[in-house]
Amino acid sequence: MLGRLPKPLLLLAATYFAASLAHFSHNAQYIAFYPGMPVWLTPGKVWLFWFAVTGVGLAALAFARLGLPAIALLTLAVYGALGLDGLLHYTLGLCSQHTLLANLTIWAEAVTGLTLLLASALLLARRVGARPALQMEKRT
Repeated sequence: MLGRLPKPLLLLAATYFAASLAHFSHNAQYIAFYPGMPVWLTPGKVWLFWFAVTGVGLAALAFARLGLPAIALLTLAVYGALGLDGLLHYTLGLCSQHTLLANLTIWAEAVTGLTLLLASALLLARRVGARPALQMEKRT
């Protein structure tokens, strides 16, 4: 465990990290071929956005190392939620207008991000729900 995060959750975070890297890499390399992308969005800016998103994941790991598991879980949930932003590609162009690889990277990032969000939220809910029970036991 890193701090107090279970290994399966860390594995899921690593899987989302890889999917995010794949999607942003594809974006940066083929930005000119993505339908409807704004002209101001350059490969360099794509990488800056990826570093910002990844920074949220790194912050979650830092919180876990500092012994703040609830904040780490909340931050991991936010990190996973950021993976859903890739679906915004479909507001600019239909699925059929994207290449197969673009669609695969978009969906891999979205699905792994959503899974990380849900797993983190579930663990956080269990942790928060267990606290009142622990406090009641201490009183008796």
